[in-house]
Amino acid sequence: KSKRIVKISDSLKAAEISSRPFIHDSACIDKDCEIGAGTKIWHYSHVLGGTRIGANCILGQNVMAGPDVIIGDGCKIQNNVSLFKGVTLEENVFRGPSAVFTNVLTPRAAVERKDEYTQTLVKKGASIGANATIICGNNIGKYAFIGAGAVVTHDIPDHALVVGNPARIVGFACKCGEVVKDTNKPIAQCPRCGQSFEFGKDGNLLRFLGS
Repeated sequence: KSKRIVKISDSLKAAEISSRPFIHDSACIDKDCEIGAGTKIWHYSHVLGGTRIGANCILGQNVMAGPDVIIGDGCKIQNNVSLFKGVTLEENVFRGPSAVFTNVLTPRAAVERKDEYTQTLVKKGASIGANATIICGNNIGKYAFIGAGAVVTHDIPDHALVVGNPARIVGFACKCGEVVKDTNKPIAQCPRCGQSFEFGKDGNLLRFLGS
């Protein structure tokens, strides 16, 4: 049986939340993991050795993370998600239920490829919808929005909203998650929070302007 050893990293001790994480009795935490203050790990989840989880995260039922996975502060990982070695989530990333990461491009059961794991980075504030698949080696930009069931086969720019197989850009999302309208105009505002975006003549996002 795995030893339930939880190390609170020094950088997280000062968090203004509960001083220790909550770990459900059915969860399995391997040796040499770091789990931040206020994080909750629910039923039947497994955190493998060398994995670092920040503060205020939620790992739902039947989540597997590791080995050596990095999960930033404030991430929410819904039920039945696996995060394999090579995956890094920056802070405030949302992973919908049953979304999938891969870490080998050409797997075979009879061929050992543990030295070929490919890195995948999901940047700050990105959301990945239910049942989406992220092919390894492709990075997800800040505040990007991956639609449910999408298959990501290339890098996704900041704020891009993508759907389909293969995933294609169909719009852009604000930090608050609202889809930005009027992308045919040089300057468009989020209809929910009023943040501004600058768009090119082709409708592609040039930069986020803020409030």
